[in-house]
Amino acid sequence: MSMKRTSHRYISAAAIIAALVTVDGWTARLSGHGAVFIGNAQARVGRPLTPASVAGVARRTTRRTIRRSAIYVAALPAACVNTSVSGTVLWQCGATYYQPYGGGYVVVYVD
Repeated sequence: MSMKRTSHRYISAAAIIAALVTVDGWTARLSGHGAVFIGNAQARVGRPLTPASVAGVARRTTRRTIRRSAIYVAALPAACVNTSVSGTVLWQCGATYYQPYGGGYVVVYVD
Protein backbone atom coordinates (compact mmCIF):
# COMPACT_ATOMS: atom_id res chain seq x y z
CA MET A 1 0.00 0.00 0.00
CA SER A 2 2.83 2.44 0.79
CA MET A 3 4.43 1.77 -2.64
CA LYS A 4 1.22 2.92 -4.31
CA ARG A 5 1.16 6.13 -2.29
CA THR A 6 4.79 6.88 -3.14
CA SER A 7 4.19 6.49 -6.87
CA HIS A 8 1.11 8.76 -6.62
CA ARG A 9 3.23 11.40 -4.86
CA TYR A 10 5.82 11.36 -7.68
CA ILE A 11 3.10 11.58 -10.33
CA SER A 12 1.44 14.45 -8.44
CA ALA A 13 4.74 16.31 -8.07
CA ALA A 14 5.48 15.86 -11.79
CA ALA A 15 2.01 17.15 -12.69
CA ILE A 16 2.45 20.23 -10.49
CA ILE A 17 5.86 21.02 -12.01
CA ALA A 18 4.50 20.60 -15.55
CA ALA A 19 1.58 22.89 -14.74
CA LEU A 20 3.89 25.57 -13.29
CA VAL A 21 6.16 25.50 -16.33
CA THR A 22 3.17 25.72 -18.68
CA VAL A 23 1.58 28.61 -16.80
CA ASP A 24 4.97 30.35 -16.63
CA GLY A 25 5.27 30.18 -20.42
CA TRP A 26 1.74 31.46 -20.98
CA THR A 27 2.11 34.40 -18.61
CA ALA A 28 5.46 35.34 -20.14
CA ARG A 29 3.95 35.35 -23.64
CA LEU A 30 0.86 37.32 -22.62
CA SER A 31 2.65 39.92 -20.48
CA GLY A 32 5.64 40.44 -22.78
CA HIS A 33 8.00 40.13 -19.80
CA GLY A 34 10.50 37.38 -19.10
CA ALA A 35 9.36 34.16 -17.55
CA VAL A 36 9.97 33.43 -13.87
CA PHE A 37 11.11 29.81 -14.18
CA ILE A 38 12.34 29.59 -17.77
CA GLY A 39 14.11 32.48 -19.49
CA ASN A 40 14.47 33.15 -23.21
CA ALA A 41 16.78 30.89 -25.16
CA GLN A 42 19.45 32.92 -26.92
CA ALA A 43 22.28 31.88 -29.21
CA ARG A 44 25.21 34.26 -28.94
CA VAL A 45 28.06 34.22 -31.40
CA GLY A 46 31.10 32.71 -29.74
CA ARG A 47 29.26 31.65 -26.58
CA PRO A 48 28.45 29.09 -25.44
CA LEU A 49 30.62 26.62 -27.27
CA THR A 50 27.98 23.95 -27.29
CA PRO A 51 27.10 21.65 -30.17
CA ALA A 52 23.52 22.92 -30.29
CA SER A 53 24.34 26.63 -30.41
CA VAL A 54 24.05 28.58 -33.64
CA ALA A 55 27.67 29.65 -33.34
CA GLY A 56 28.76 26.02 -32.96
CA VAL A 57 26.86 25.01 -36.09
CA ALA A 58 28.44 27.87 -38.05
CA ARG A 59 31.92 26.87 -36.89
CA ARG A 60 31.43 23.22 -37.82
CA THR A 61 30.11 24.01 -41.29
CA THR A 62 32.81 26.54 -42.21
CA ARG A 63 35.88 24.97 -40.62
CA ARG A 64 38.12 23.21 -43.09
CA THR A 65 40.56 20.46 -42.27
CA ILE A 66 44.16 20.65 -43.43
CA ARG A 67 46.00 17.32 -43.55
CA ARG A 68 49.72 17.00 -44.27
CA SER A 69 50.98 14.45 -46.73
CA ALA A 70 54.35 12.73 -46.89
CA ILE A 71 55.31 14.69 -50.02
CA TYR A 72 57.99 17.35 -49.45
CA VAL A 73 59.44 19.73 -52.04
CA ALA A 74 62.36 22.14 -51.82
CA ALA A 75 60.81 24.84 -54.03
CA LEU A 76 57.31 25.77 -55.17
CA PRO A 77 56.17 25.35 -58.77
CA ALA A 78 55.63 28.50 -60.87
CA ALA A 79 52.51 30.68 -60.52
CA CYS A 80 51.67 29.88 -56.90
CA VAL A 81 49.34 32.16 -54.93
CA ASN A 82 49.63 32.86 -51.19
CA THR A 83 46.30 32.12 -49.47
CA SER A 84 44.88 31.53 -45.99
CA VAL A 85 42.68 28.56 -45.09
CA SER A 86 41.17 28.49 -41.59
CA GLY A 87 43.88 30.91 -40.40
CA THR A 88 46.76 28.83 -41.80
CA VAL A 89 48.99 30.33 -44.47
CA LEU A 90 49.20 28.08 -47.52
CA TRP A 91 50.47 28.35 -51.08
CA GLN A 92 48.02 27.30 -53.79
CA CYS A 93 49.51 26.07 -57.05
CA GLY A 94 46.61 25.06 -59.27
CA ALA A 95 44.68 22.41 -57.37
CA THR A 96 47.58 21.59 -55.02
CA TYR A 97 48.21 23.30 -51.68
CA TYR A 98 51.62 23.63 -50.02
CA GLN A 99 52.47 24.61 -46.46
CA PRO A 100 55.87 26.03 -45.50
CA TYR A 101 57.80 23.48 -43.45
CA GLY A 102 61.41 23.83 -42.36
CA GLY A 103 63.37 25.08 -45.37
CA GLY A 104 60.89 23.66 -47.92
CA TYR A 105 57.23 22.90 -48.37
CA VAL A 106 54.91 20.00 -47.68
CA VAL A 107 51.87 19.09 -49.79
CA VAL A 108 48.67 19.43 -47.77
CA TYR A 109 45.10 18.33 -48.47
CA VAL A 110 42.27 20.75 -47.72
CA ASP A 111 38.96 19.01 -46.92
